[in-house]
Amino acid sequence: MLRPLNGAQQWITTSSYIVEPEVPIIESNDNYRNACQRLIAPLGEFIIRTFFEAVTTEHIDSAPGADFIEIQNLPHQILPYLLPSRYCESDRFGDLAREVVNDALPGYDQVSKINEWVRNSIRYIPGSSDSPLSAIEVHNRGYGVCRDLAQLAITLCRSISIPARLVVGYLYQLEPMDLHAWFEAYVGGRWYSFDPTQSDLRGGRVIIAVGRDAADVSIFHQFGLGCILNSMDVQVNLLD
Repeated sequence: MLRPLNGAQQWITTSSYIVEPEVPIIESNDNYRNACQRLIAPLGEFIIRTFFEAVTTEHIDSAPGADFIEIQNLPHQILPYLLPSRYCESDRFGDLAREVVNDALPGYDQVSKINEWVRNSIRYIPGSSDSPLSAIEVHNRGYGVCRDLAQLAITLCRSISIPARLVVGYLYQLEPMDLHAWFEAYVGGRWYSFDPTQSDLRGGRVIIAVGRDAADVSIFHQFGLGCILNSMDVQVNLLD
């Protein structure tokens, strides 16, 4: 997934990607409308360079008090984000989720409580996970990368029937700079963003892909043996 999403939250004004050596690339969209590129990598060193300019917001919408949407009133396309998935075993976290949200107003306020609980209970340690972990694994060990914290929060939301999905992209001024992950919950009739790794929810986010969990939003998915990632360099700059 090399191209960022174009949508209500952001507008892509310039986009390009270059592969060296040049090979044929097939483009498509997956079930979540993510832009995908498919190619056969040649033997030897293979370089991918992407560049894009995005118009995005400095601020993230919030809506304390936004309603919980009863399942029978959810749009059909939202229903998959209620189900357990590979890294989000929401069918096993109901008791904990109900304890975390306690007396919060159903809907946005419950998600806020979950987000705060994950931030205070699970240590955010960049670089601490080489591969995706399930919510159970993250909860048991008590620390993880941004993706791990987001997936635990997603799991808790789904376990109380709030649709939630993983988002991957880039966050301006993230330290250390890398691909970043956060999550969105569907309350009040729309998606709202949350980020358990940040004390305040700031803007400057560019979305690359969304999905149920890390299995759906892998930026680089390899089939076959012998491929070694030598380096990855991410730069996010504010334009005039």
